[in-house]
Amino acid sequence: MRMVDLIAKKRNGNVLSEEEIKFFIENYMAENIPDYQISALMMSIYFQGMNQEETAYLTKYMVESGEIIDLSAIKGHKVDKHSTGGVGDKTTFIVAPLVAAAGIPVAKMSGRGLGHTGGTIDKLESIPGFKVELTNEQFIYNVNKFKLSVVGQTGNLAPADKKLYALRDVTATVDSIPLIASSIMSKKIASGADSIVLDVKTGSGAFMKTLEDSKKLAREMVTIGKQLNRNTIAVISDMNQPLGYEIGNANEVKEAVKVLQGERIEDLRELAIELAAHMTILAGIYPDYNKATFELSRIIDEGKAFEAFKNFIKAQNGDISVIEDYDKLPTSSYHVEVTSTARGYIHQMDAETVGIAAMHLGAGRATKDDSINHGVGITLHKKIGDIVKENEVIATLHTDKQENHEITKLLRSAFTINEQPIKRNRMIYDVIK
Repeated sequence: MRMVDLIAKKRNGNVLSEEEIKFFIENYMAENIPDYQISALMMSIYFQGMNQEETAYLTKYMVESGEIIDLSAIKGHKVDKHSTGGVGDKTTFIVAPLVAAAGIPVAKMSGRGLGHTGGTIDKLESIPGFKVELTNEQFIYNVNKFKLSVVGQTGNLAPADKKLYALRDVTATVDSIPLIASSIMSKKIASGADSIVLDVKTGSGAFMKTLEDSKKLAREMVTIGKQLNRNTIAVISDMNQPLGYEIGNANEVKEAVKVLQGERIEDLRELAIELAAHMTILAGIYPDYNKATFELSRIIDEGKAFEAFKNFIKAQNGDISVIEDYDKLPTSSYHVEVTSTARGYIHQMDAETVGIAAMHLGAGRATKDDSINHGVGITLHKKIGDIVKENEVIATLHTDKQENHEITKLLRSAFTINEQPIKRNRMIYDVIK
């Protein structure tokens, strides 16, 4: 078998066999195939696409290129959640303890962030003392005892994906639904869960900007999961504005704690209960959606999810005093008010621009070597559909910089204000099963 023949075959729009996909993954990992040939193949896939079987085989052999986590020592049906990423997305800190409080084991491996704000692991490190690295024995013990543990992702999880992504990133082939779907699902399947719930974002702050593309990606990932024997569901959720009101690492932990304590931050609570409901149904805890959402709402309101969160933080050496009194979480030196330059209703809020403003404050990473400032970020005071007066405060920058003129200007540009009222965004657009 020759790599040049595989490139030509896909360039001409033909289907690669399982053997051919296995060949190029295994030989690329063994460094028998040069980057330029894999780049040519990725470009051929970008233009010609892949069918469902090809995408499933690509995912399968990326999974098999590295470690596959064995969670069999954990009692019960393990359900994982994955978000395709957005601005202010802190749902893991609500969903995971909520599902754990319902009796489902959550054994989660998460990564660090690159871009707008930190990843789940960066945000957890806002909590003094919190350990993101545990031995396998500690990880399994914590999940069996407390029903929840979140650790940093192992470096040997789907290594073929990391190599392929590095090439795609520099050859303009990232934006391909089969390649995106196989990249995400290879890591989720290698993580060892029995079932997977996907939160696929759509809108200005999402990777997929249109609802049509978001649904295509969701269908592709659900199909891959099912073909590789994982029950998989995808929820399409709104990212035309940040989720909740807080952007930034400690800020987002604080807002998640507020929801766990019963505060009605509606979009955040709605999405968290939606994702948790599908996780509990897949695990067989509740018989249907209505029962699941009713019981999960009760678990939050009775404080059981908050207790599960505190147990999880304490088990990983985190200082729970900052959870019980979130004003002790890291904060910035300056708090700068950003005011409106017009009156009317907020019609649009470019979530990506808000995220970039947070990154410039130090809440995210422009490159993988950048460090995170856990105390900086943005608090929004207005969302789409809200009325605003001229010179009214629409956001607050939490910053360690004395000069913030350019960031203030950038953040203001994210808001579009119009005199006519507008309906608020839907939070959930669809569920793909």
